[in-house]
Amino acid sequence: MTEWIYIPLKKASDIDVSKPLLNAFKSIYSGTSGQKDYSDIVESFSKLRKNALWKAFEKSESALEILYRYYDQVCVLEKKIPSHELQIPFKWKNAFGGKQSLTVLGLGYEKVCVLFNIAALQSMIAVSQPLDNDEGLKLSAKLLQLAAGILNSFKGSVMSIIDSEPTPDLRPETLEALASLMLAQANEIFTFKAIHDNMKDTIIAKLAAQTEEFYFNTLKLMQKEIFRAFWDKDWIHLITAKQLGYKGLAEFTQSKVCKKNNKIGEEIARLKVAIELFNSALHESSKLRFFEDNRDKASRRLTEVQKDNDFIYHERIPDAKELSPIDKVAIAKPSPVPEKFSSDFLDIFQELLPSTVYQAINNFESAKRDLVSSEVAKLRNARQLLNGTLASLNLPAAIEDVSGTEIPQSVKEKAVAIRNAGGIEFLEKMMNELPDLLQRNDDILNEAERMLNDEQSSDDHLRTQFKERWTRLPSTRLTQQFRLNSQKYRGIINNAKNADKVIKEKYNEHREPISLLCMAPDTLAHHIPTGAAVTESGAVNELRSLMESVATLKAEQDAIENELQSKNIDSQSIFTQALVNGELENESSLVVGTLDKYYSSLKEQVARSLQKQENLIKSIQIKHGEFSREQQNSGSTREMMLCKLAGAYDVFIELKGNLQEGIKFYNDLTQLLIIFQSKISDYCFARKTEKEELLKDLTHNLSVDNQVPDETAGMQRMTLSRPTTGGQQLPYPTSNQGGMPVPHGSFPPLPSTYNPYS
Repeated sequence: MTEWIYIPLKKASDIDVSKPLLNAFKSIYSGTSGQKDYSDIVESFSKLRKNALWKAFEKSESALEILYRYYDQVCVLEKKIPSHELQIPFKWKNAFGGKQSLTVLGLGYEKVCVLFNIAALQSMIAVSQPLDNDEGLKLSAKLLQLAAGILNSFKGSVMSIIDSEPTPDLRPETLEALASLMLAQANEIFTFKAIHDNMKDTIIAKLAAQTEEFYFNTLKLMQKEIFRAFWDKDWIHLITAKQLGYKGLAEFTQSKVCKKNNKIGEEIARLKVAIELFNSALHESSKLRFFEDNRDKASRRLTEVQKDNDFIYHERIPDAKELSPIDKVAIAKPSPVPEKFSSDFLDIFQELLPSTVYQAINNFESAKRDLVSSEVAKLRNARQLLNGTLASLNLPAAIEDVSGTEIPQSVKEKAVAIRNAGGIEFLEKMMNELPDLLQRNDDILNEAERMLNDEQSSDDHLRTQFKERWTRLPSTRLTQQFRLNSQKYRGIINNAKNADKVIKEKYNEHREPISLLCMAPDTLAHHIPTGAAVTESGAVNELRSLMESVATLKAEQDAIENELQSKNIDSQSIFTQALVNGELENESSLVVGTLDKYYSSLKEQVARSLQKQENLIKSIQIKHGEFSREQQNSGSTREMMLCKLAGAYDVFIELKGNLQEGIKFYNDLTQLLIIFQSKISDYCFARKTEKEELLKDLTHNLSVDNQVPDETAGMQRMTLSRPTTGGQQLPYPTSNQGGMPVPHGSFPPLPSTYNPYS
């Protein structure tokens, strides 16, 4: 019946999406999903991509459905993983031939290209439909309007999504012209439908007039200077022919209306115009038999009506310029892009929550850690103050020293506790682990920073070499988040070094009395000077009662700290429900409210405990003053030794806790840094792939007489492989790298207030 234009498909490169996706999932979701294996769903996504991108070339409705499913899956994935977390070098070729291609990191580019191909495949299927039945007409019109809507939907945002110079097929001007073409062809279908359904001539004339206007607008868009020699050579001729032909059809059909209204003169004028337009259209494209048939009909009618007018009516034939414009009606309109294209969509990432929820969870967990750490720090600082006060007063040893020669019971218990805990050898063993753990983390971060620096140095060199022809985004713009996180990791490592130094100094300061407490009871007794025995008195009894209160207070504080650190809050359920209820926009208030709900009571308990301790210390100091005045051994060498031993026990317990937390800190940091380095490795590999593609395009256009830059020649010889370290093994473990909690696109959660790693 007529000739049609369809949009050619873009061709994608077959790339590995599995490893970067696995790294991203491991980085983002492990904190809330545990040690989950994402291999199966990542593999499903990879297979879906390959199937969708290559099936499209079958140009069938089943292929379109597969492409729909892949696009829907990309949209879902985009909501569940921030764009900067995924470093995949998506490469797509220009749809309109040539060797032009573009490689861009990020799902946004992939989504735009797939959406373009959906519109292209819709256009192919639309123009292949039989137009002699309602079913074919309806499907064709539906798909063409969808294609127009799709192309219109991202023409205004494509530049910001790609953030670099796109291939010609994705330029906003191209998308606008193609959308206009799809709309013109859709309205053409509706014109055919009106003819097929034998609708009134007035309706057909209006549809034809509108179709002409759509093609006229399309022609203006496609004949812009930027499109010189861009389109297929037959496109402009065909569109011009259709613009002229549908204007002719509108005039011819309107002449029929004139005939019914006995406006013979106007009918003749419109028939002349129509025949002239049909001839012009057929001159542009001889393949349009539809216009040829209508021209022949118009010619026969013109001969007939002119004869009647000459012999019967004698009406004046108006000039073509005097004819009133034909009204227009636009039935074809760009269809909105549906929320889901696929009719049987199954979210393969349904177990993973949207990134907004995970962001909220991570913000909540961060705020919770800060709150818990702050309250725990208050309790621990208070405990240190209490222990320091008691040690300076030699309590409770002073009131237990009934003989003046034997080891007080409290000192015996502390010595047994230290020996059971492994003694000073246990502290030294853990302290000796710290340098190696620190060096391991330092090496991983150094390697990550080296990869970033090498990639940026290469990009800067080539940018200087090729100047404005080096069109990809500068490394400095893409690595801001990496650099920021690297600085934070570096700051944490430096703080850890300071913490190690504090621990070592404290250990050296108290090493001697801790060593004494590790001795057997008889040996320890020889190192404690003799002195006067304590005399029973009211002050002694009251101090013993106060020591019982101290023990009770410490137990209460331990219980509060344990509850603070072990309180389980299902933040995932809280924020998932908040998303459903539309409350997630006010995230900060929701976080504060949730924390207040679960921790206000514990914060009050901490405050009461600190006040209780303050009062208890005052009472102890008052009673110890009375005790000192009653006893005569205050300030003796025995008491000084007992004070030192009591203080050494407190330091041992503190150092033991610090070292255990420090070792855990370094091991946790190692896992986080391994993930961080893996993401940088993915980024560098993606940029290397992108660089090689751009170099191919640039060097292809260089004269053979020009000297190819050394780096360019080297790059042409390189194969696509992951960054290595000169053949040596990486300076970090390569197993057990999963399961570490890393928040969305932000700085990973690390211990912040345990002493001294703060």
